[in-house]
Amino acid sequence: MTTLAIHPSLLPSLGIAALVVWRLYSRIRRMVGRQRLSPVRPWLTVAVFPILLVYLAQASLGQPEKLLMLLAGAVIGTRLGRYGIRLTKFEASEQGRFYTPSAHLGIALSLLFIGRIVYRLAGLYLSGGSLSSPPSGFIAHPVTLLIFATLAGYYVSYAVGLLRWARSLAKA
Repeated sequence: MTTLAIHPSLLPSLGIAALVVWRLYSRIRRMVGRQRLSPVRPWLTVAVFPILLVYLAQASLGQPEKLLMLLAGAVIGTRLGRYGIRLTKFEASEQGRFYTPSAHLGIALSLLFIGRIVYRLAGLYLSGGSLSSPPSGFIAHPVTLLIFATLAGYYVSYAVGLLRWARSLAKA
C-alpha cells in the first residue's frame, strides 16, 4: 500500500487551489440564466481575488516574466469584465434586482483556467512527478498566472460593474 506524502510547503498552495476550485464551481453554476443580485457576493469577489493576485505577485517577486503575466492577465480580464457588463441584461422589479450575464464569456474563461490546471496536472502525472516535493512552477507557471489573472480581473471588473449598477438604482 502506497501512501501519498505531501510536502508541507505545498499546503498553502493546495489551500488556495481548493478555494479557487470552489469559487470557480459556484461561479460557473451561477453563470447560466437570470441571477438575483446578492448584496454580499460582489463585495466578496472584489475582496478575495485581489488578495489572491497580491499573494501570487508577492510569490513572483524577482521573476519579471511572472509579474508581467499577472499584470497582463489582470488588464485583459478587466477589459473582458467591462465587455461582459455591457452584454449583461439588468432588471429591477418588485421582486428584486436581477441580472442575466453573458454566459459564454464567463464560462469560456473559467473553462480555460480549469483546462490549464488539468493540463498541468496531466503533465505532472505523465512525467512521473509526485507531490512529495513542491513541483517547480506547478501553480506559478507564467501561462497559468496569465490565465488566472485574466479570470480574476474579469470577475473583479464584473463585480464592480454589478455594484455600480446597484448604486445607480439606489440613487434613482
